[in-house]
Amino acid sequence: MKKALITGINGQDGSYLAELLLEKGYEVYGIMRRKCVVDYGNVMHIKDKIKFIYADMTDVVSLISAMKISCADEVYNLAAQSFVATSWEQPIATTEIDGVGVTNMLEAIRIVKPEARFYQASTSEMFGLVQEIPQKETTPFYPRSPYGVAKLYGHWITKNYRESYDMYACSGILFNHESERRGKEFVTRKITDGVARIKFGLQECIELGNMDAKRDWGHSKDFVKAMWLMLQQNQADDYVIATNQTRTVREFVDTAFKAAGIILEWQGAGILEKAINVANGKTVVKVNPNFFRPAEVEILIGDPSKAENKLGWKREIQFPELVERMVRNDLSLVEKEMKISSL
Repeated sequence: MKKALITGINGQDGSYLAELLLEKGYEVYGIMRRKCVVDYGNVMHIKDKIKFIYADMTDVVSLISAMKISCADEVYNLAAQSFVATSWEQPIATTEIDGVGVTNMLEAIRIVKPEARFYQASTSEMFGLVQEIPQKETTPFYPRSPYGVAKLYGHWITKNYRESYDMYACSGILFNHESERRGKEFVTRKITDGVARIKFGLQECIELGNMDAKRDWGHSKDFVKAMWLMLQQNQADDYVIATNQTRTVREFVDTAFKAAGIILEWQGAGILEKAINVANGKTVVKVNPNFFRPAEVEILIGDPSKAENKLGWKREIQFPELVERMVRNDLSLVEKEMKISSL
């Protein structure tokens, strides 16, 4: 039985990855930070199948202990301060977790079990001010946020440990991937949760930032399969995981409202742009300049051909289904919330 250690196990990707590895017969260990209240997050439904270890990405001693306890064959580093907006408010904390934390994990592996295979969660935000369309493994990086910069350090330190210590260490440069388990602080979940609340009359309007920002959106459940495939190869390498399709935030909004049976009409432009519910003439979406980034990333679109050809990876959940699944889930959650509040 293979053993896997997952950092960030109670997040979106960590939960889907844990499910996948359990299905494949792995013994799964998950790193959690000690809190006054235990929070299993997205792995609550499988918590009894996971062996949890208290550790922290900023504490290398705790990570060494986690490696000794788990004796992991595969380590998936998904822990991060992953919200771009927060990285501007907490740039040092973001750097310590997303950058230096990767080094801590690699050092723990090198000291305890250097033959273990390591996956680093890199990000399309490293491309930032894009130098090439679409972006692939050879595209130059130009991060535009403290988050992107910290992740770029993590990406390069992974490559350096691979080349310096002959460790099996690889990075997946994952483009935007969402799901029903995405946190509400992310724009996609903010949209689908807002759509559900507007549908049930609990909210009047969603305020968003740059409606023209273009992203390459896939589903987390598909993307974690690529993570696993990367660690099953004979040789470690880095891969772009993406859909090779890009859509604006506006398109995501349209698709989400349509999934809830609401048709929109867009009016105005720039910060005056808004969306009207055609059925009743009410404004349901408007632009708030406070939600624009200090340095915008205008377009991200990845070329996954290397992963498709070398890993045999392919995605199954297309964009419309991704959005519909998120909206259906939030409609169900809001409906349950209303029933509970009425008791």
